[in-house]
Amino acid sequence: QVQLVESGGGLVQPGGSLRLTCVLSGATLDDYAIAWFRLAPGKEREAVSCVSRSDGSEYYQDFVRGRFTISRDKAKNTVYLQMNSLKFEDTATYYCAASSIKCMWLGTYDFWGQGTQVTVSS
Repeated sequence: QVQLVESGGGLVQPGGSLRLTCVLSGATLDDYAIAWFRLAPGKEREAVSCVSRSDGSEYYQDFVRGRFTISRDKAKNTVYLQMNSLKFEDTATYYCAASSIKCMWLGTYDFWGQGTQVTVSS
């Protein structure tokens, strides 16, 4: 059974950094593109970044480009989201999701993790 487990969230001050981790089990990163989404109170879920299954190409939404970096370690079956220069508006629950098709900002993902909370506060 495919599972995704996120970790690494926490409380950080504006301008600070966090690294989120998403561990995939029951499959490999060659099988799935992995995306990070976030959901903030009162807002709709939005895609943040994605790494493709084929060649590891990285995709970013404009509001995180230059601040966040997605990466993957195929040996560990793990995807990371390095978040730098965090802003108040980055506060949300972050989820990783797996797609057997491709990276996409909209559309259906096959599997989701349980989420990890990121709070940016002074």
